[in-house]
Amino acid sequence: MTIKPLGDRVVIKKVELEETTKSGIVLPNSAKEEPKIAEIVAVGPKVEEKGELKVGDKVIFSKFSGTDVKADGVEYTILKSIDILAIVD
Repeated sequence: MTIKPLGDRVVIKKVELEETTKSGIVLPNSAKEEPKIAEIVAVGPKVEEKGELKVGDKVIFSKFSGTDVKADGVEYTILKSIDILAIVD
């Protein structure tokens, strides 16, 4: 199944966080925070028009934004482009 966002929406796939801190402490799943960094997998026509965001960009997004969906066993989030705060290099 392909997800094609409409208007000013973007489809992202969250990037997994490391399970060990820099000092070597292993974090259990219950202590981990949801990742706020994701990779863009699809953009809507209005977003494409603006040219600010493109497929493959790694971005930081607002904590409580978007709608989570599952397609072909993979979890994605669909959110408005305004909920994307920054591009990560």
